[in-house]
Amino acid sequence: MIITYQGAEFFKVQYGDTTIAFNPISKDSKLKGARFGADIAFVSLNHKDMNGVANLEFGEKKPFTVSGPGEYEIKGIFARGFASESNYDGEKRINTIYLVSIENINICFLGSFGGKELGSEIEEALDAIDILFVPIGGDGVLGPSEAYKLAVKLEPKIIIPMHYGEIGGKSVLETFLKEGGAEKAESFEKLTLKRKDLEGKEGEIVVLSAQA
Repeated sequence: MIITYQGAEFFKVQYGDTTIAFNPISKDSKLKGARFGADIAFVSLNHKDMNGVANLEFGEKKPFTVSGPGEYEIKGIFARGFASESNYDGEKRINTIYLVSIENINICFLGSFGGKELGSEIEEALDAIDILFVPIGGDGVLGPSEAYKLAVKLEPKIIIPMHYGEIGGKSVLETFLKEGGAEKAESFEKLTLKRKDLEGKEGEIVVLSAQA
C-alpha cells in the first residue's frame, strides 16, 4: 500500500492496480488539487474542498463514489460510513467517518469531524485501527489538541494529520506534534507499508508532505 497526501484532506491510496481517493479537492475550490484516475472515491463532506470526484475521472477510469453512511463492498474492500458533525466553513454539516479495510489493514478516515465526541456507538465500531487520518486545523473541525486526544483514545498504530497548511494554517501542525511529545517531525513524500510493517507500532505520528 502506498499513501500520498494531496493537500487539505485529500489522500491517494494505491494497492495493486487499485487507486482510492479520500476527499478529493474540486476544481471549484480555491485550494490546489490534483487530477488522477481513481477506482473508488470516499467523500466525507459535500463541500467543494472535499467533493471533487470529477477530478478523479481519467481515461476510462470513473470512480465508484461513496458519499455517506452505510456499509459498502467494492472491488474486494469493505467499508463502513458513520454520520458525525462538522462545522467546516462556518456551517453545521453532516460529516461521514469511514472505516475501510484494505489488504487486512484497517484505515479510519475522520474527514472534517468537528464534534465534541464521537459517541459510544461509533467508538465501539472504530476498533483495531491501523491507520488514522485526523483533521487538526480547527475552525469547524478538530483543533490540534482535541485531535491528538481523540487519536490517542482510538489507539491506532499510525496517526496521519491532515487539514493544515493551505487549509487550517501551518502552526497547527507544530502544536499537534508538541501534543505528541515532538518539537518537529520528518516529513515524507509517501508512506509505503504492508501489514507486517505495522507490528509493534503504537500511535506513531507520520507527517506526509503535500504533493499537489
